[in-house]
Formats: sequence, C-alpha cells, structure tokens
Amino acid sequence: MHYQDERTTGCRISDSWTYRGLKTVVLENELLRVSIIADKGADVFELTHKKTDTEFMWRTPWSVRNQSLSTPPTGNGDNIWHDAYIGGWQTIAPTGGPPQTYANADLGQHTEATLMPWDAVIVEDSPEKVSAKFTVRTVRTPFWIEKVVSLESGSPVLTVTDTLTNQAEEDAEAQWGQHVALGDPFVTPNCRLDMAPADHFVPERGGDRLLDGHVGKWPTALDPDGNEVDLTSFPPKSDRVQDYSVFKNQKEGWYAVTNPDRGVGFGLAYPVDTFKYLWYWQVFGGASGYPWYGRTYNVGLEPFTSLSAGIPEPSSDQRTSIIFKPGETRSATVRAVVYESTTGVSRISPEGDVTVN
Repeated sequence: MHYQDERTTGCRISDSWTYRGLKTVVLENELLRVSIIADKGADVFELTHKKTDTEFMWRTPWSVRNQSLSTPPTGNGDNIWHDAYIGGWQTIAPTGGPPQTYANADLGQHTEATLMPWDAVIVEDSPEKVSAKFTVRTVRTPFWIEKVVSLESGSPVLTVTDTLTNQAEEDAEAQWGQHVALGDPFVTPNCRLDMAPADHFVPERGGDRLLDGHVGKWPTALDPDGNEVDLTSFPPKSDRVQDYSVFKNQKEGWYAVTNPDRGVGFGLAYPVDTFKYLWYWQVFGGASGYPWYGRTYNVGLEPFTSLSAGIPEPSSDQRTSIIFKPGETRSATVRAVVYESTTGVSRISPEGDVTVN
C-alpha cells in the first residue's frame, strides 16, 4: 500500500510508475515535468516545459527499450551501450568515452553505471520542494554513486547533485560527466548556442564541418578549407555533417540553447573547477551506418572532468582522468534551467538565474 500525498498543485513526486517495464520516478512543478528511469542508469529521459509543450531531452530512434527482454547480437562494448541508449541525460562515471580497459576490467562505452538499475527513494515531498535520490554500486569499478534530483515550487530550475565515493583501498581513476543530449524538434537550424568564453579545440578524429586539430576560441572555428565557422549556429540536417570538439578554460560553467521560434531555451550551469571540459557532440544528419544511419539531428553538450577515456590534451602526455584516493568522496551540483527568450542568453549564474540578451 502507498499513502503518499497525491497533490495536484505545487511540487509533486511519485516513484510508483513504470515505463515499458522499467521503474520510473516522476517529478513536476507548475513549470516542468521530469521523468527519470531508475532501472536504466537513472537516465533523465523527459524534461518538458509545460507552457510551450517543449521537450528538451532528445530521444534516439529506438527510444526506451527494456533490455531484459532481448539478447544483444554481439558482445561489442560500443554496440551494447548504443543499443540501450535512449538519448536524454545520463550521469557518466567513473569512465566516459569509448570502450577501455580499467584496472584489468573490460569496460564498454560510457561506463557500466549507465546500463545498471539504480535504487531510488523519495527524500523530500512537500508542495514547496520534491527530491529523489538514486544510488548504484558499480561492479567492475569500485565506486558508490549517488544522484539527488530536486525541483522547487514555481522554479524553472532542475537541480542535480552527483556524489562519487571510491570504495577501493587503493587509488581509483575516474572520468565523470553529464551526458546531456538535445535534439529535434527543439533543436533546429534557427537555434542559437551561447556560452561563457572558452578555448576550443578539435581532436583529430575525422569530423566533417570542423578542421581536425584546430585550436581557437569560442565562438569561432575553422572548416577543412580554412573558412571560419560560427559555432553559435547549427547547420541544417541537409548538410549531413557530424563532428566532435571540446571547450576548455571556460570563464564560467554555463551554456544555453535558444529556439527563437518557440521563444524558449534550455541552459545548464555547472562548476568548472570540477567539470573542466565541455564535450560538444554534433550530429546534423551525418553519421552514416550504425547506429544513426543519417537519420538524427542532435547535439550533446557535456560537462566532463576529463577528456574521453582520460586521454591527454593535444601536445601533452599527461592523462586528464581525475584520481580518487581510497575512501575519497567528491560531489558536484549542476542545474538545468528552462527560460523564455527569442534572442539568446548572456549569462546563467551557478544558481540557474538567466540573463537574456
């Protein structure tokens, strides 16, 4: 039996839902509705602005699937992760990026925690504020991970606090980040990307729109012919391009994507002392073959502690992974904010306050 106060106004929360057989926690207030799949990585798969009926979290073409009902055709670590990837927003830890060997353990794409069920418990439930805590203990890595998600009444801000603890009796390496993917129909060629000043570089990995190896500053990059590319804009799907680049040395940790046609935008504020890099994954109708087959239009703007798989920065031999001492715990709070604007954003404070252009 459940005797939870089932309010119809103010903040609301329920852990009594399942979606396609997966335990799901739903939080909402007067402005936002947020759904989190506890049984699959504690993924945020829905973040909807009620007033404009805008969904910000991108969905893959196959969306939410109950992996317990199928058997992967192969054991490839990259394919298994993508088969289960729903889009949306994942906490990635303690490894991020392509498959890697971690202290003699074989790990697939973006760590094991995103494929595991997490425990979920409601920790606050009042008309003024609701919170849920999700927890998981990883198996091939020695980490305990907590994720507390909160909404306050009348606020357009979703607060997420991650806490990682190294339960090993030895040092443990980690790459930790927020894997946030936005896409159509919210993201269109008319959208605008704003962020705090930062340095920018393109790893040498064979992108289409951006020049491999280029180093510059926000908001300008170069294309393979040496022409300037304005990173505040998104190319149309008909351009059929895919790229990956990285921002670092951000003056403040924030970015914002504004859709002027809808008059609404999504922003993320994060601590740059923890998340020193902002990965920028771009699929504008490009990426032929598995898994995208040229059919998606999406971006990932992902604050991370490290570069992919902890590799060094260009022209360096020092790995970018962070090291947890035995028993060490670290926490970081990020805030997603929904705002109304047709002209973009000049700043988002660490508390999620938005200054529009």
